[in-house]
Amino acid sequence: MTSTPDRADLRPDDFLDIDGLLSDEERDIRDTVRAFVADRVVPHAGDWFERAAIPRELPRELGGLGVLGMHLDGYGCAGTSATAYGLACMELEAGDSGVRSMVSVQGSLAMFAIWRWGSEEQKRKWLPGMAAGETIGCFGLTEPDAGSDPGAMRTRARRDGDDWILDGRKMWITNGTIADVAVVWARTDEGVRGFVVPAGTPGFTAPEIHKKMSLRASVTSELVLDGVRLPADAVLPEVSSLRGPLSCLNEARYGIVWGAAGAARACFEAALAYAEERTAFGKPIAGTQIQQQKLAHMALEVNRATLLALHLGRLKDAGRLRPEQISMGKLGNVNAALDVARTARQVLGANGISLEYPVIRHMNNLESVVTYEGTADVHALVIGGALTGVQAFR
Repeated sequence: MTSTPDRADLRPDDFLDIDGLLSDEERDIRDTVRAFVADRVVPHAGDWFERAAIPRELPRELGGLGVLGMHLDGYGCAGTSATAYGLACMELEAGDSGVRSMVSVQGSLAMFAIWRWGSEEQKRKWLPGMAAGETIGCFGLTEPDAGSDPGAMRTRARRDGDDWILDGRKMWITNGTIADVAVVWARTDEGVRGFVVPAGTPGFTAPEIHKKMSLRASVTSELVLDGVRLPADAVLPEVSSLRGPLSCLNEARYGIVWGAAGAARACFEAALAYAEERTAFGKPIAGTQIQQQKLAHMALEVNRATLLALHLGRLKDAGRLRPEQISMGKLGNVNAALDVARTARQVLGANGISLEYPVIRHMNNLESVVTYEGTADVHALVIGGALTGVQAFR
């Protein structure tokens, strides 16, 4: 006869005992990042959001923590598993989406592009400083008229002797204004090529985009390339097609799958704590049927999102993860996180719009997360194309 676990064994923050599916090393990495976020991010995230500013020393602190490019091997990178990297993303976004976005752009876009498609000289020159947070990178793909369709990019690079000349504009670029180096993708006579553009190169500017109501604790910029002259060794030599930038986007989207689960968990935990403390009609609102239904729904979505992220992490570590599966993870988990955030906001009532609580901040941030690295519509079409064999957007 089997015994029934005591109710006390059911943890609201891990209702399905997902923790038991992790290795000791994975739990240690997660707990280290969680402790950093609790100490360095959570107490200040509301102020960062309100001031639309993030401390300039934070990248170095994140580098010291070892999370920048942590899933890459060599050149000062930690070389962890994809699952461990995902767990770090989950904890970072439980603090704030802007912090996770900074880490994703640095490690999964700018660093990964150089690590995967760059020359040995480029890797040695840039990656150690980027892993340490001493050198900030950004990734220039999206354009004012080419978001979901990167093949329509207008930025061009042409040869001039041994040099390259770049002209064009990129939009909605995380880290752009503070970046020391930009990985910029441009159309050439040889196909789509990536270029390593140091900040300060004549003709290259990165004005910051202001008046955002989402991802405020993150620097978002435009990149302007006006006759930017680069030497021959600035081009990433190992790719000359959209395969290059799209491979980087898959890395970043994978991190979002985990990050969205973290944002959802933070909203759920805030709602649960509030419901247990807030009284109405003589008792905590947690004791009412309508609030329990909301809490149960949020717990379901958080646990389901975390399990999906973990499953995709195991597939990625086994070398079996497909881009279409990443699309399903991003679509499902970000939509679920938005649902949880909106439900949590209702549980908190009027307090739900205050930055004293994390919910409205996560809710606003997730409105960007559902759009960047592929909109929800595009990911739905990617899944639909995989299911039917018919590509609706081509």
